[in-house]
Amino acid sequence: MSERCNIAAALPRLAAEAPDRVAMRCPGTHGANGLARYDVALTYAGLDRRSDAIAAGLAKHGVARGQRVVVMVRPSPEFFLLMFALFKAGAVPVLVDPGIDKRALKQCLDEAQPHAFVGIPLAMFARKLLGWARGAKVAVTVGRRWAWGGPTLAQVERDGTGAGPQLADTAPDEVAAILFTSGSTGVPKGVVYRHRHFVAQIDMLRDAFGLQPGGVDLPTFPPFALFDPALGLSSIIPDMDPTRPAKADPRKLHDAIARFGVDQLFGSPALMRVLAEYGQPLPTLRRVTSAGAPVPADVVAKMRGLLPPEAQFWTPYGATECLPVAVIEARELQSTREATEQGAGTCVGRPVPPNEVRIIAITDAPIADWSQAQLLGAEAIGEITVAGPSATDEYFARPQATALAKIRETLPDGRQRIVHRMGDLGRFDAQGRLWFCGRKSHRVRTPLGNLYTEQVEPVFNTHPEVARTALVGVGEGAAQEPVLCVEMAPHLPQYEHERVLAELRRMSEGFVHTARIRHFLVHDGFPVDIRHNAKIGREQLAAWAAKELRWRR
Repeated sequence: MSERCNIAAALPRLAAEAPDRVAMRCPGTHGANGLARYDVALTYAGLDRRSDAIAAGLAKHGVARGQRVVVMVRPSPEFFLLMFALFKAGAVPVLVDPGIDKRALKQCLDEAQPHAFVGIPLAMFARKLLGWARGAKVAVTVGRRWAWGGPTLAQVERDGTGAGPQLADTAPDEVAAILFTSGSTGVPKGVVYRHRHFVAQIDMLRDAFGLQPGGVDLPTFPPFALFDPALGLSSIIPDMDPTRPAKADPRKLHDAIARFGVDQLFGSPALMRVLAEYGQPLPTLRRVTSAGAPVPADVVAKMRGLLPPEAQFWTPYGATECLPVAVIEARELQSTREATEQGAGTCVGRPVPPNEVRIIAITDAPIADWSQAQLLGAEAIGEITVAGPSATDEYFARPQATALAKIRETLPDGRQRIVHRMGDLGRFDAQGRLWFCGRKSHRVRTPLGNLYTEQVEPVFNTHPEVARTALVGVGEGAAQEPVLCVEMAPHLPQYEHERVLAELRRMSEGFVHTARIRHFLVHDGFPVDIRHNAKIGREQLAAWAAKELRWRR
């Protein structure tokens, strides 16, 4: 009999096949040297048995199949036990990035209309103080309980102990989870995941990267650790703040990698830069993946030099709404570096089967039916669209956002499917590789045509005294003025800034598209997204640039 359509369905099988295999280790106490002892561990048998007990306990406390449950718990054994318990129960976990703007956070929680709220004591206090999810009828505290915090998760687990296996017979189209985007390019939206989406992601990731049971993974973005048990991997949860990967301590990361023989690592480009600049070899790693934003070419080159020759460094392309879309390995990516630095965009590789990736003409309007979309050929820049088993089909309680991002397509056999609009611009080259040119909302519309961030910024990022640049548009409609915001290299004296800007102006004359840029402004430190610390907040920079230009005039 095949496994049920549920990300937790693999747990009973793995618990039977390898009960003593460690599913995950988490930081616990710390030694005198400041390094975590990782003395908290869950075996596959323990993860399966305890998540069964929590699922049964939640049912006794009034959490039923299909009900939405806000989860505000730090990466810990309790987080993973709780998530798998909710999947087993057929309940719907609601995850929101804890670092987003507090007003947006309240809006997200109100939109979700949860039946239950599970959180650490701090989240429970904030809920009481700020009125989060007032309509939730069930509250469960992970940790020490306060008077108004409901039962503790430990109590819930005790109440369900002995109830036996728990695994709802979830259908592929049942809602499995609601994952709110970070809001780095607008108001956070709740992406509706169905059970078939999670199962498809596992299959596609396994096939794309050749993942085999028994590997040891260091997932520095906690939600990705949820895939590991279903893939038969052991997770080492790193000793770091997952909302600030750019601030991770490389010494702690190296300690975990060496101590447990980690052979797989997932992290944002910001975390990759931390490891690259630390400069110490990573001899046990065999597979590294980085996503969330394009990985800078210098980081790719440095990381390749720290990895064993046979190791693979993948940079998958995708989004919360659809992952993975395409993948490329670092060796091929490095071969495209010169083209990227001359304005070609960033190569993100070839589509992951069975995805169908197509480019359509740029429009900010909704497209109700695929017959209304204008399909573009090779080399033409347009919006990237994806149809495939992991492409989600709606945002929760956001019909307008759904209409803007989803297209209904009728296939030749009469079946219908949803095509997701990535909101990204790109093109296919003659070899069938996809090139990312920037976010659609970040394109700069000048009287002479559009400028795209990923075709402009890499040209200037080659300057040795520039940390990074950001292209923004000032003005309205198709009459925007392009402005290049420049973040100088650390410790560059301020009196050198004008010299560097003059050199960037000369560089701009070398390409037709960059020659249109007349304004170059130095910014002390770009705003970045919460989740990966890698996506530049260009909306904020554009507002800043507009004020700067008005002041200078």
